[in-house]
Amino acid sequence: MMGRQTGDQSQLFYLFNLEERIPASHLLRRINPVVTQVLVGVREKLEPFYSEIGRPSIDPELMIRMLIVGYCYGIRSERRLCEEVEMHLAYRWFCRLDLDDRVPDHSTFSVNRHGRFRRSNIFRQLFAAVVRACMDAGLVQGEGFAIDASVIEANASRYHGKTPDEINWSVPERQTRAVIEFLSAIDDDDPNADRKVPKVISPVDPCSAWTAKANKRVQFGYGLNYLIDTGPAAVILDVEATPARTYVAPRSRVSPLRQPISTEGGY
Repeated sequence: MMGRQTGDQSQLFYLFNLEERIPASHLLRRINPVVTQVLVGVREKLEPFYSEIGRPSIDPELMIRMLIVGYCYGIRSERRLCEEVEMHLAYRWFCRLDLDDRVPDHSTFSVNRHGRFRRSNIFRQLFAAVVRACMDAGLVQGEGFAIDASVIEANASRYHGKTPDEINWSVPERQTRAVIEFLSAIDDDDPNADRKVPKVISPVDPCSAWTAKANKRVQFGYGLNYLIDTGPAAVILDVEATPARTYVAPRSRVSPLRQPISTEGGY
């Protein structure tokens, strides 16, 4: 016969062990030993980038573990990542959070990623540590390598592109990190290099490139370049993001907003 839930949640105290709730076959439990090894010394590496006074900050290892969760499960939004860690027992266990521990606010990730994480180059160091761990485990054969690139859309509207002469970089709303890095790159550029300033740039993300690929729409984007070991594990050995520089021949009877544009030359 059909059953019925009869519990009235009248129990006052519960004995709950989070460690026992995560099965041995779970992905996060399987990778946790390697992650723990890779994160050894991360606090010491980041210590010079923290102030010696003030209130204690969020543990950087906690934030990095949360970002690893987001990478493993395809959670690109940091706001959503915080919500998932709040509710998911396995995520809490991997991040070393107890049931009543508070999950960091999503804004904390942006502040640290553009601040101390960027200045310390900690992500590059952790990436190198992961590659070394893969080599020690015999996952990298080193007999052949492949290079692949993907076009990633930038967080910049393709409808607001302007020529460099149209933009006043001195106005307060243009004094952003992305603009400062773009202008610094131009100042430090080799004057003898055969490079051209792009015809169309984004006022909010000038480092991105106005590009089109295959039959896709024209957009501002970056090229995500991978160096991959050709062994069975296909371990990514290096990665670098660059302004997307692709070319697609223009087609007839295409509107100006949809017409592919050459972005060769770059800045």
